[in-house]
Amino acid sequence: MTKDINNIKASDKRALKIEDYFNGILQGSRTILSKAITLIESSNSQHQQLAEELIERCLSFSGKSVRVGITGVPGVGKSTFIEALGTYLIEEKNKKVAVLAIDPSSTKTKGSILGDKTRMNKLSINENAFIRPSPSSGALGGVAKATRETIILCEAAGYDTILIETVGVGQSETEVKLMVDFFLLLMLAGAGDELQGIKRGIMEIADVIIINKADGSNVDNANLAQQEYKNALHLFPANDNGWLPQVGICSSTENKGISETWKIIENYFKLTQSNTSFYTNRKLQSKFWLENTINTSIKELFYSNEKIKAKINELEIKVMDGAISPFKAAKELLEIFKK
Repeated sequence: MTKDINNIKASDKRALKIEDYFNGILQGSRTILSKAITLIESSNSQHQQLAEELIERCLSFSGKSVRVGITGVPGVGKSTFIEALGTYLIEEKNKKVAVLAIDPSSTKTKGSILGDKTRMNKLSINENAFIRPSPSSGALGGVAKATRETIILCEAAGYDTILIETVGVGQSETEVKLMVDFFLLLMLAGAGDELQGIKRGIMEIADVIIINKADGSNVDNANLAQQEYKNALHLFPANDNGWLPQVGICSSTENKGISETWKIIENYFKLTQSNTSFYTNRKLQSKFWLENTINTSIKELFYSNEKIKAKINELEIKVMDGAISPFKAAKELLEIFKK
């Protein structure tokens, strides 16, 4: 018989079996959901096996949310914006919001060093919100390894809006784009040349650019930046889904422009769902993550092979000394791996 989820104590880790996790998630228990995410983030092989089974069980209950990626340079106000947007969605749109905040990782401890819950006080105590800060662990683009699996669990727990906050340090944000339906780029006005320092690649994948902190004496700067970005977006090629990227302004602290921002997002979903590009995109994303998982798994198998471990240092030295080409060394290692 499955235990009463509400009576499972936070410290009672051994009590949790696959049924406890699964039923707890379906019942919307934030405590069990947090434990399940910790499970899929674990590198322990037993935990991974349990996590895989849990993800498979939850898969048929997922896919019904809208997934929004949010990025921007440090200091742009991502957390304040997300709290304002999340609160609006819960209070005005009756949504259940999950925020997956990918924190920069400490290079020594590999842990989160920002702690987004402390920066989203109002949202974190709302019973219809779930905030999960996760260390990026050095992943490219600041995307935590298990973020995609976490999305599945959150959707199974009944969260219909998933907001993914990325580090926003100018690395490849394309991994975020490949796991969300809509990509929002948050920018500042009045910080010098508005188009300076932002990579063209990030602007090209943005579905909307929102100029934050448009308040006080900065309103005129925000309006000017909005026009500059609109002009810049006209230079980019058209999207295959028929959507024309837009530019908006908001003040997260004064709660201005939040509803207008969500209206833009709603219009995007109406368009892409009506022309079916939304569903095509979801299928292509699944295909990508299949290939990504295969590549990652093969790489892990390769470097964990004992014969490879015994040979790779020797060949690395030869390559660095110019005694052998990288291509020949790689071929030799692959031959060892195949045997």
